[in-house]
Amino acid sequence: MAIVANTFTRYSAIGIREDLSNVIYNISPEETPFISNIGRENVKNTYFEWQTDSLAAATDANAALEGDDVGSFTAVNPTSRVGNYTQISTKNVVISGTLEALDKAGRRSELTYQLAKLGSELKRDMESALLANQSPVAGNTTTARRTAGLPAWLKTNANAVGAGNAGISARTDGTQRAFTETILKDVIQKVWTSGGTPKMLMVGAFNKQAASAFTGIATRFRDVPAGQQAQIVGAADVYVSDFGTVSIVPNRFQRARDAFVIDPDYASLAILRPIQQMELAKTGDAEKRLMLVEYGLKVSNEAAHGIAADLTTA
Repeated sequence: MAIVANTFTRYSAIGIREDLSNVIYNISPEETPFISNIGRENVKNTYFEWQTDSLAAATDANAALEGDDVGSFTAVNPTSRVGNYTQISTKNVVISGTLEALDKAGRRSELTYQLAKLGSELKRDMESALLANQSPVAGNTTTARRTAGLPAWLKTNANAVGAGNAGISARTDGTQRAFTETILKDVIQKVWTSGGTPKMLMVGAFNKQAASAFTGIATRFRDVPAGQQAQIVGAADVYVSDFGTVSIVPNRFQRARDAFVIDPDYASLAILRPIQQMELAKTGDAEKRLMLVEYGLKVSNEAAHGIAADLTTA
């Protein structure tokens, strides 16, 4: 069909108002399951330390004579002193005075909107750093400090192909293999044998799907009893192991080749300076802001956790 000649249409009209939604749609994920589940504490130095200890191995040979005297004493094992560094993470923005004054769709203040975005981005960066396979870096005037990520701590309870790590250092990756229930059971057993209480399995997207097929999966949802607070953030599945139930939590910001078995009671986010916004010197017709946080990872006792490393991701 054809339109009548000289029909005035929107293609020729001048002055048609735009139809721009006043909502800005952003689907970038903001969940940080690791930070949300572990503890939080303040520290007072860029290098913060704590002590770990363990009991002597149990023995069935501990039998003494009646009335026996003590002729020698068992040597006392001292505590172990360990520590980690804080690292500084920043975001910044500069907004012109004109842009701040304009009438904008979806936000009244461009500066406020951008600062809100930077806060979410900073939290994601923190989650990524805490779960990164990175060694601690003391830093100097030309090198930024780095906090040792979770993989650098885990060595007692590991199922891996690579050589693992010596002390507190980045793991040496090995040939990747499929994540199986046998691997998971091995790590959970090691954690329990070491004295830990495995509560959470944290995995990337691919291995979350692999874990969902394990025979030990109990249910896709767990109800929280009335009056009680949920303990696990973002849990999707519950795996029933021989040593208790383990919530399976997907995490977008960890290495996909790692699967962590975690007891959140034995890890915490150490804060030297909380997330804060700083107004920088005004040198022209613009507003400058710096957002900053200084933090580190405290693994109270690495034997409370475990890792299944060197897993396939596709």
